[in-house]
Amino acid sequence: MTTFLENYFRLKEHNTDVRKEILAGITTFMTMAYILAVNPGILSAAGMDAGAVFTATALGACIGTVLMALFSNYPFALAPGMGLNAFFAYTVVGQMGYSWQVALAAVFVEGIIFIILSLTKVRSALFNAIPPALKVGVTSGIGLFITFIGLENAKIVVSGPTLVGLYPFKAAFADGTFWSTGIGALLALIGILLTAVMLAKKVPGGILLGIIITWGLGMLCELTGIYVPDPKLGMFSVMPSFANGIAIPSLAPTFMQLDFSAIFTFNFVTIMLSLMFVDLFDTLGTLIGVASKANMLDKNGRLPKIEGALLADAIATTGGALLGTSTVTTFVESSTGVAAGGRTGLTSITVAVLFFLSLFFAPIFLAIPAFATAPALVIVGFLMVSSLLNVDCNVDFNDMTEAIPAFIAAVAMPFMYSISEGISMGVISYVFINLLSGAHRMKQISSVIYILAIIFVLKYIYV
Repeated sequence: MTTFLENYFRLKEHNTDVRKEILAGITTFMTMAYILAVNPGILSAAGMDAGAVFTATALGACIGTVLMALFSNYPFALAPGMGLNAFFAYTVVGQMGYSWQVALAAVFVEGIIFIILSLTKVRSALFNAIPPALKVGVTSGIGLFITFIGLENAKIVVSGPTLVGLYPFKAAFADGTFWSTGIGALLALIGILLTAVMLAKKVPGGILLGIIITWGLGMLCELTGIYVPDPKLGMFSVMPSFANGIAIPSLAPTFMQLDFSAIFTFNFVTIMLSLMFVDLFDTLGTLIGVASKANMLDKNGRLPKIEGALLADAIATTGGALLGTSTVTTFVESSTGVAAGGRTGLTSITVAVLFFLSLFFAPIFLAIPAFATAPALVIVGFLMVSSLLNVDCNVDFNDMTEAIPAFIAAVAMPFMYSISEGISMGVISYVFINLLSGAHRMKQISSVIYILAIIFVLKYIYV
């Protein structure tokens, strides 16, 4: 078996071995397993069955990661992407009012288009057409949006006289709700701080450990009566239930539940474009960024066999939509496995196997409360916002024609509670500012950006 793995994945050629690859795969899984708890929580806000979403998440990650190994032999892992799931639940369904079945249809169509584009070099060409300023602006905006959702889900941030405000601990203590929502908010704050400390100390799987520790504290509080579940306030028991054994939750509530009734509407097009826009540079940026850490790029800074990796990503997105989850994409957490020595698809296969085995632990993952996943959302948000400070982001923030559109895209998402609005505002402002300032004469702005700006303007006029 060892000989077969060495030959199939060309381990010696990549200066690695079976043991190193398996350990790298375990490392990658530990750093991204939080998605198994977070994704059902986010998509259930769209009305989807949490158990079915959990199964779709695990299977989507498993299938996508196997495809990555087979098509490219790279140590990258896939799962439903953070930010893309928030766009699905809180913008498409929550703000725009579409059903989650329509949102799944948009994800499916996006995947089909990306399969076609991935068979050529068009997808990578489109990535290069997007200005670096918009890339970092949108990534940072999604980070802020995810952070806000985490704080909101944990009841740390609530509605108030100034639109939003801090959870009213004193008032909650007086009316008795402190022992449910208040304890949850406190535990979330503790979890955020503990997760930050673990990241500062570079503890492997720090985000997942932050979830587990916060959840453990929640169970301890419930057992001692400090935390009192109150379903009316959205605060449920945090104790896992094994009443149905370790049965894998049924996919039936979400499997093949796609609704194409809105496919010819203008809004559907803008939804699909927003999904494509985010997924496009999220995937390519992750692939190139992680590959650079493993010295996989050629002398021109390009990733060999990138078409195979992009095709795996596109097929996984389409398959994920059929299973019942938001866009499946390459995870930047793959860099932890690369740092641990992973160099081939055997690392990916290891991750895929672990995602499959996680199906048998559904009662555990589904019992994790929103206040325990909040630290993960906040820390992942921070990691995305930090792209603004990345010295390799290639954005001159002294150039107002670049910096201001990036800023507009970033702040529009949390303030307007919509990722698509942030993308629209960022693209429109980029074209408008560069055209009226005359800066476009000194740049090579792709026609793709002008076309997107026109589409987004028409959306505001006619939708």
